[in-house]
Parts: sequence; structure tokens; C-alpha cells
Amino acid sequence: MKRAIELANKANGEIPVGALIVKDGEVIAETFNQKEITNDVTAHAEILAIREAEQKLGRWRLDDCEMYVTLEPCPMCAWAIVSSRIKAVYFGSYDNNYGALGSVIDVRKLANSKMKVYGGIMEEECDKILKEYFKGLRNDNKI
Repeated sequence: MKRAIELANKANGEIPVGALIVKDGEVIAETFNQKEITNDVTAHAEILAIREAEQKLGRWRLDDCEMYVTLEPCPMCAWAIVSSRIKAVYFGSYDNNYGALGSVIDVRKLANSKMKVYGGIMEEECDKILKEYFKGLRNDNKI
């Protein structure tokens, strides 16, 4: 999770979310939100990490992989994670507005998925990054 936090801190001008995918103890994909810089609504950290892992492994099934992400995935990302068959997700901050792995909804139930989910990993550190980002937006009158 420490590496995911480092990645989140690289997300200049983006909601600071970092994600990485691990296979057999090795990081095979790592990225951060890039929606604003790419003008791509799907360029969330989780989606980008899945794409990178699929390219590296040459397959879409990531059933022998785990994801670490600083914020509970939104519905779009959670569905992509479940669809890629990732075996476990570890996330930092709970998302009480859009969280789709238990906080608001749980897409695993819709997909009949047995994927393991562990939330609240280094939660204080992950919360701090998000709070600082949104405080900055409020100070700049952007929200």
C-alpha cells in the first residue's frame, strides 16, 4: 500500500488515487488517476492498472493477481476488477459516496464473485491525501 500512496501523490491535478497490481509478489502494473490529463473519463487508476497488467501478461484474466488501491473503487472500476477476475483487492480509504466494494454497493453480489476485499489498509494515510487534495480545491474555489 505504501507504493500505491506514492503513486497517488504523483496525480497532479487529479483526484489522488494510486493503484498497483501484484502477481506472485511482484508488481506488474502501477499507475495513478489520469482522467484530467488524458481527457478520458475511464482513466481511473484501477482501470489503467488493469490495462497495463493485461498487456504485460498477454491475457485479460488476472485471476492470479491482487490489486492495491488507495481508495475504494467506484462502480465502473469495481466492475472492471471483478470482470478481470482479480483474486483480491486491498484498499485504503472507504468511499461513502461511490464505494462499490461494500461501502455503498457491492458489485461482487451482482457478479456472484468470490473476490476477497480488504478495506482500511493504511486508511489514515490514504484519507490524508484525499483531504489535502479537496481542501486545496475548496481554497481555489474549484468546488
